[in-house]
Amino acid sequence: MPQSRELLNADALKLRAPSCEECGSGRAEADAVNATALDRRQFVARSAVAAVGALLVTACGGAGSTTGPGGGTGGNGGPLDVTVSNFPALANVGGIARVDSGQGSPVAAVRTSTTTFSAFSLICPHFGCTVGIATGSFACPCHGARFAANGHWTGGQPTGNLTSLAATFDETTGVLTITR
Repeated sequence: MPQSRELLNADALKLRAPSCEECGSGRAEADAVNATALDRRQFVARSAVAAVGALLVTACGGAGSTTGPGGGTGGNGGPLDVTVSNFPALANVGGIARVDSGQGSPVAAVRTSTTTFSAFSLICPHFGCTVGIATGSFACPCHGARFAANGHWTGGQPTGNLTSLAATFDETTGVLTITR
């Protein structure tokens, strides 16, 4: 008979929650911890909202100035003024340079003649990676797409062309204005 009574007592101890006196901590503390714990669904949902918020801030932000090596101003969505002489790659026809100085939306300029330039967004249309400048062309490091100096897709992962941006050059001041 004593064995069955011990088993019953052991089972009862397993099933009941400890009281405040037994564990030394308040039940209110345990309830507060459980109330702040997130389940997987809540975590994923909140993380997605945070990621979208960060993306929107990045896409819409950037109201600060952008400077090239000694020349260039403009935010993410406004005009980008680039002093061409500050980018040695743009000294010759066919030269390509990234002119956003790593701030705001990435932009490249291509010298198409002595007085004209083209400009392109360096955001790959396939996956959204920042496209790099290769010798006389562009290449996406994420999936291998290649683009000619005119922004047209030439090979690698099939995708669209790079987004062309309006560019005007003032010969008198040597400033190229790119509208993003």
